[in-house]
Amino acid sequence: MRFRPCIDLHQGRVKQIVGSSLSDTDSTRLKTNFEDGQPPEWYAELYRKDGLTGGHVIMLGPGNEEAARAALGAWPGGLQIGGGIYLDNAADWLDAGAEAVIVTSWVFHDGRVDEARLSDLTRRIGKDRLVLDLSCRKKDGEYRIVTDRWQTFTEEAVTHDLLSRLSGFCCEFLIHAADVEGKCRGIETPLLEILGTWGEIPITYAGGIHTEADIHTIQSIGGGHIDFTVGSALDLFGGTGFSYKELAEQYGG
Repeated sequence: MRFRPCIDLHQGRVKQIVGSSLSDTDSTRLKTNFEDGQPPEWYAELYRKDGLTGGHVIMLGPGNEEAARAALGAWPGGLQIGGGIYLDNAADWLDAGAEAVIVTSWVFHDGRVDEARLSDLTRRIGKDRLVLDLSCRKKDGEYRIVTDRWQTFTEEAVTHDLLSRLSGFCCEFLIHAADVEGKCRGIETPLLEILGTWGEIPITYAGGIHTEADIHTIQSIGGGHIDFTVGSALDLFGGTGFSYKELAEQYGG
């Protein structure tokens, strides 16, 4: 189990945002836990120095491309990039230094996974450079995948059948539990129980992690095979739950 660092970008700045508050139509809903004056490349250089690979640069909406490219340039081959990635720009982001691209909204059509699009993308860049973001929110007793910065529910739920079907197109999954993202109130244990009993390709979980007990739960449920991301609870982002240095030393590599 590894600690995967993150760089969340909103309007070109590094921020930590409560996931359920994102909206394209109502900016007054946005709740920001942290906003830093340090540029994104500062974080990328820190992760590079500490040898933390497989971290995520997530572009939350427009206006983040320049900041994202600066981060990738500071840790070439060490970070993944997500947010607005599709067939025609995926290779460009890899050329800009991304280890892999993270894709979600573009592979959905009418609420369902479009496997033709996925096949085209895999052929274009290779499955070893593609991470599928299956971030989800709970609805009608299921963990339904959400798109458009976690605002739009799809018809697809996170199940073993779906994970197995999509694993042939990508090298790993990134899954934010969007309902608890940024709230520092605990993890979605039922979701982790689905993920922990599957295990065909790597998965990174994010959402609600705020104590060492949460990490131990992830390790126990996932048998050490589920990686994790900590955002708002991390002292690096103004939180009080975790020391970045200690997580990097204990779960890095």
